[in-house]
Amino acid sequence: MALSWANKDGREVRIYEYLDELSTDLADYIAELSEASVKERGVFAVALSGGSLISLMGKLCEAPYSKTVDWAKWYIFWVDERVVAKNHADSNYKLAKDGLLSKVPIVPSHVHSINDTVSAEKAAEDYEFVIRQLVRTRVISVSDISDCPKFDLILLGMGPDGHVASLFPNHSILDEKEEWVTFLTDSPKPPPERITFTLPVINSASNVAIVATGSSKAEAVHSAIDDVGPDCPTLPAKMVQPSKGNLVWFLDKAAASKLDGAKFSE
Repeated sequence: MALSWANKDGREVRIYEYLDELSTDLADYIAELSEASVKERGVFAVALSGGSLISLMGKLCEAPYSKTVDWAKWYIFWVDERVVAKNHADSNYKLAKDGLLSKVPIVPSHVHSINDTVSAEKAAEDYEFVIRQLVRTRVISVSDISDCPKFDLILLGMGPDGHVASLFPNHSILDEKEEWVTFLTDSPKPPPERITFTLPVINSASNVAIVATGSSKAEAVHSAIDDVGPDCPTLPAKMVQPSKGNLVWFLDKAAASKLDGAKFSE
């Protein structure tokens, strides 16, 4: 059983009693967007995050999705990445490769990971250059209200502090308006050196999903989704507001436990 509703600002919130149900619906959601994008543009440009998101996407590796999704048309990017070697335990690339990419027939040259042999600043610069080239060739669409890339889907997790990507509360990086990809060397969560998409890029996507599970996320989910008033600090997750795209929250019962009106019948 799932609860679902759309907010007046266009956000959709889906709440699941069981993680298995959430995973299945998330796979359906991604597969449907992939099919629509391939039909419309011939490609599907998707940006991934790290954390528990990848394991929750695991159903995509199983039937029917493993056979029905047009994996050859997928282009993979990372919303944020830790500046560590690709085989390092902290690498989002390694997490996605082990949990998803190695299990489905995605074209290796369509997988765009960061240059892990340079500084965080140079890695961000290089990654933005790669994205700019792919916008030029329309592998990635371009926003019709700015020059930002318009990814078909951006998948985000959220931390207990309300951070998304590597955009942390009260960090100056939240104010970045010019760069598409920026870097930080002082992440409050280790490892300290990271690259991340900026808010303008996230908010230019056609579709954004935020996936949050567990009771440790409940307070941040409440602050990000409910109308908590001006005295409450604005969390990065609340700043995810696609200008012309769709935003869907995928939550389990524990993460949604402090939301106004989100109650499962006993």
